[in-house]
Amino acid sequence: ALRGVKAEGGWGVVSTEYCSIHPSSDDFPFAYLSLWDEDDVRTLAAIGEAIHRHGSLMAVELWHGGFHSNNRLTREPVLSPSGQRLKLLGPGSARAMDAADIRAFLGWQAKAAERAKRAGADIVYVYAGHDYLPFQFLSPRTNRRCDAYGGSVANRTRLVRDMIDVTRDAVKGDCAVALRMAVDELHGPDGITYDGEAQEIVSLLAELPDLWDVNIAGALGNDSRSARFSSEGFQEPYVSFIKSLTSKPVVGVGRFTSPDTMLRQVREGILDFIGAARPSIA
Repeated sequence: ALRGVKAEGGWGVVSTEYCSIHPSSDDFPFAYLSLWDEDDVRTLAAIGEAIHRHGSLMAVELWHGGFHSNNRLTREPVLSPSGQRLKLLGPGSARAMDAADIRAFLGWQAKAAERAKRAGADIVYVYAGHDYLPFQFLSPRTNRRCDAYGGSVANRTRLVRDMIDVTRDAVKGDCAVALRMAVDELHGPDGITYDGEAQEIVSLLAELPDLWDVNIAGALGNDSRSARFSSEGFQEPYVSFIKSLTSKPVVGVGRFTSPDTMLRQVREGILDFIGAARPSIA
């Protein structure tokens, strides 16, 4: 009902928000969608019908949390690039993914993308933001691997490139493929920064997705701060370089409260589309 109301309100694209691709990415007890099986396809199809009824498009953010996963419901092993575990979630351990795990993960992404397509998705996401598993491979802070998926920027970008490929193959041209990526972790030189490795990563992937969805992420108290503690459109300095490196459309967020600010960013060529979470329910 919530997403149908957003569509009725005039938003051109309504996203499902994060949608787990496999039981090894379980965020219980928090509210999240999943695309693990055919029951989930039927659930998502009902959401899609509510969105399409008002002429909007449905986007599905396919999600694997990696070491951000709780797995308190499924009890599946927690996966991560190099065996790290997020201490914020309490005591526990994570398994460093081997080559077989990576192949399995790409298969989960492909199956979830195909299920999303059958549920009526118009846009299917590769989700490399908010310190989730694909971003954990991108960042030197969390990727300590010594194989083809670690070390150089090109190697750390390999998993996201592979994810785009398998997602595109799965949807067979029936859905757009979007890439959400955080261009700054707000962790300084230990991680990805907008004026450092983010530019190389965007250059490597520039023309592969149909849509770039960019933000900053990695330090929850900073990237999720309210308008009370940040200026409107505060992410602009971080994301303004993207359109110089790709011909594909770019959407971004950033505590927008004024249509005038949204329009200015589009007119100045910073973004092509404006994304909104809290403003969409205000």
